[in-house]
Amino acid sequence: MIFQWRKWDGTPHWRHECVYLGSDEWGDWIGQPVGWHSARPGAEFHAEGPNVALLPTGGPAADFALTVNRDHPRGLRIYIDLGWDVRWTGDPLLATGIDMDLDVVRVEGPRGTWVDDRDEWAEHREQFGYPVDVVTRLEELALDLEQRVRAQVPPFDDATPDAWLDRLEAFGLHR
Repeated sequence: MIFQWRKWDGTPHWRHECVYLGSDEWGDWIGQPVGWHSARPGAEFHAEGPNVALLPTGGPAADFALTVNRDHPRGLRIYIDLGWDVRWTGDPLLATGIDMDLDVVRVEGPRGTWVDDRDEWAEHREQFGYPVDVVTRLEELALDLEQRVRAQVPPFDDATPDAWLDRLEAFGLHR
C-alpha cells in the first residue's frame, strides 16, 4: 500500500511504500520494513530500520500521523507529522494526507522531545494562506502532542507501537 502526502496547494510530497498491519483502539497501523522506499520531489531514502505509522481514525485525531522507529541509526524514535485530512481514500491500498509542516519529534538522548519545523510552518502559513481555524487547531495540537509524547501516554509510549513493530518484523519482509 502507499501513504501519499501532499502540500496544501496539492503538490506532491512524501510517498511511502508500506504494508497494512491492522488496527486497534488508536486507529490503523501500517509498517515499513527495512529497505522499503520513500520519496518526494528532490529526495528519497530506503528505511534504515523498521518503522510503523499510526493513521488515527476519525475526529480531530486525524490531523496527524505518528511514526515510530526501531533501531534508528540516529536515535529517532517518534516522528509525528501534523497534517490535515489524513485518511484512507476509496482505494484500500492508498492513504493520503496534507503535510502541514509542524512535526513533533522524540529522539533517544539528551535532546529529547520538541516541536520541529516552526520556520517552515511560518513560511508556508504565509505562502499557502492557511485558514486561521486550521492554524489555531494545529498549533494547539502540536503542543498537546508534544506533552503526550513527553508523558509517554499511549499510543505515544513504547509498548503500544512496539507490539506493531514486532508484528511487522514477524512478516519477515525485506528489500
